[in-house]
Amino acid sequence: MQAWQVHNWCEPEQMTLASMAAPDPGPGEVRIRVHAAAVNFFDLLQVQGKYQVKPPVPFTPGAEVAGVVEAAGPGAAYAPGAEVVALPLGGGFATHVTTGRFVLPVPPGLDFAQAAALPIVYGTSLFALEHRGRLQPGECLLVHAGASGVGMAAIQIGKAMGARVIATAGSAAKLEFAMKQGADEAIDYSDPAWVDRVKELTGGRGADMVYDPVGGDVFDLSTKCVAPEARILVIGFASGRIPAVAANRLLLKNISVVGAIWGNWVAAHPGYVAECHERFTRWVALGRIHPAVNHRYRLEDVPVALRDAANRKISGKAVIVMD
Repeated sequence: MQAWQVHNWCEPEQMTLASMAAPDPGPGEVRIRVHAAAVNFFDLLQVQGKYQVKPPVPFTPGAEVAGVVEAAGPGAAYAPGAEVVALPLGGGFATHVTTGRFVLPVPPGLDFAQAAALPIVYGTSLFALEHRGRLQPGECLLVHAGASGVGMAAIQIGKAMGARVIATAGSAAKLEFAMKQGADEAIDYSDPAWVDRVKELTGGRGADMVYDPVGGDVFDLSTKCVAPEARILVIGFASGRIPAVAANRLLLKNISVVGAIWGNWVAAHPGYVAECHERFTRWVALGRIHPAVNHRYRLEDVPVALRDAANRKISGKAVIVMD
């Protein structure tokens, strides 16, 4: 097998593509011939040593894959030949991965690239909107970075839950992409007047919920265009700045700032991944969600994919396609 390896914290271009023997699966494990591995922003942070989870080196990044079971260990839930999606603890940027962690069937109607793009961003968004934010039908949901992977998923899931969705993005092409995902309105948040536009679109009331994977100035300004009793969901800090909360603004409108970190919840509630996957499979069949894979890279181009993610060149999901 071939696998990208990180021997020391580094930039993507300093990783090495190594050849090694593919490990045999142990009890409850399967060895998957990887057809596609999704790229996430945290993969870049992990390579650089900036992510909260720091695996021992050498390690192979890549947290979600889809492919065909090649070999199965004793007690494994899937036999050779099964088409599966999995969330291994790393190891995804490789031709093969051996894991027993969150192995699930590929939803009918999705190819391997789309299946690999499904679990993390859609799981994150459902957890945030439903479990942490309690989004209700008819509420106004403001989704920042609407052309990102998590933004795409939040728009689609928000619409599936009956919300009115306003998306923000930073270019005309990304605004168009957000609208194609189902957003009712899209606003360029590189213009500071986006706050006034949100107020205008909501009749002066503001958004009931804000989905924010950006942080920084975007978070600060979001507190100025929310409705009474709004919930601001903290998803991440793609801007690079972790904002401080102006508590007086929270007080005046009874605003809640709610953290939503999917990974920690899944670690404590491992059955949640399968529950979400069942719902996503139904929603795919109904046409309510559909992962947009706009960028496909070869295995040898993983450093390019991670660099493009760092430079915000990706809309929707980027996926490494082996074949």
